[in-house]
Formats: sequence, structure tokens, C-alpha cells
Amino acid sequence: MDEKHDFFLNLVERIEESFLEIDSDICVDLRETDNDYAEMWQEIIKVQNDFPIILTITDGEGAVTMSAEEHKALVRYLHLKNETENAERKQIYFRGHTDNYAYLKRINAI
Repeated sequence: MDEKHDFFLNLVERIEESFLEIDSDICVDLRETDNDYAEMWQEIIKVQNDFPIILTITDGEGAVTMSAEEHKALVRYLHLKNETENAERKQIYFRGHTDNYAYLKRINAI
């Protein structure tokens, strides 16, 4: 194999090994730079604190009974989680393009 191909394979391995850290960095960056994301993140924490049953549902096990108010809070929580995850996926998508462009420049492909 040639040197450029070896570098690419090594890059793939390095990204796979550090993906959780990259993902975490993206979430931290979003909280610091995107006001809408930061507000949703804070609301998620508030809903979890105000309605502990949410963590029982998402991380616990066994049967659960909830009030109408708790159900409404769960629906809000799930909506917020979906919105923040969409923002994170979008950021990862663009980060991939940025990293790909930098990589292609480094190997003189562009």
C-alpha cells in the first residue's frame, strides 16, 4: 500500500477511536455557541429535575404509572431530546465535511 492510503486508514481508526470525544466536543460547542440549543439543553435538565419519573422511564426498568402532567412533561422532554439530537447530527455532518476537505487538501487531492 502507498503512504497516502496508509495515512487514510490510520485516520479512520483514529476517528473511530475518538468519536465519543468528538461527539462530546460538538455538544459542548453547541451549548456555548448556539443559544437555541443551549436553551433546549437547559430545559431538558429542568424537566428532568422537575419530573424524576422521566429518568425512571429512560434509564430505569419495570412498570411505571404517570399522571397527565408527567405525561405532558415526558412528551416535552422527548421533543426537546429529538431537537437537540437533530442539531448535533447536523453539526456532525458539517464537521465531517470540514474535516474531509482538510484531509483532501493534506493529501493534495484538491
